[in-house]
Amino acid sequence: MVINHPLLGPRDSSEFVYLGDASLMNRPNWLDKDAGQKFYTYQYLRDNPHLEHKELWFHEQGDRSWLIVTRNTSTHEILKVELAKKFFDKGG
Repeated sequence: MVINHPLLGPRDSSEFVYLGDASLMNRPNWLDKDAGQKFYTYQYLRDNPHLEHKELWFHEQGDRSWLIVTRNTSTHEILKVELAKKFFDKGG
């Protein structure tokens, strides 16, 4: 599989480490009244996505950037690749 890095161009997926569902970047606030329930849901209740899914990838053997890769889970086609920093700067 080839990941088209937004800054470096096409790279083989072996340069990257897959780190799971990108929505997990949005952790619950531990100060909320129902933080226990929110963290339980965050930690243990996961979706099994079909078709379009956002994933977090780390460019370990490259520039060490974090990427959000939108991929079709049925065909493995990569639909979009974005720098994760963009999501952190916006707050999600």
